Amino acid sequence: MKRDSSPDSHSSEPSEMQTMSKGDPRVYMAAERTFLAWIRTGVALMGFGFIVARFGLFLRELALIDKASPPSGTSFSLPIGIALIVLGIVTTIVAGVRHCRYVQAIDRGQFRAAFGSAFAFSIAALLAVIGLGMAIYLARI
Repeated sequence: MKRDSSPDSHSSEPSEMQTMSKGDPRVYMAAERTFLAWIRTGVALMGFGFIVARFGLFLRELALIDKASPPSGTSFSLPIGIALIVLGIVTTIVAGVRHCRYVQAIDRGQFRAAFGSAFAFSIAALLAVIGLGMAIYLARI
């Protein structure tokens, strides 16, 4: 007997993916690895933000050693560094919320329909803009 595999068939049996994901610990472990990768990304952003924020201080110290006048005005690196630290904090918070939602969606068997990659692409785009701004700033020095 051949089963109807058309999308119009409304079988009460769960799909193979739904059955596998509910009882398969590998799915939950994969979700946890993804969560930990986002945490690592958040920590890296915060660390990089701290380094960027202190870069202006480093340039001032170098200017004092060379007996040159330190750069006047506010440093561009401080606001960029603070922005990266805040981005790292937001990334970590969003990662926690998304992980909880992932696990709930896996439990319901609705993971594929519930999530996309918009957050990851937003972070990538924002980092590209910040990197471009830093490159332009460094080219002017």
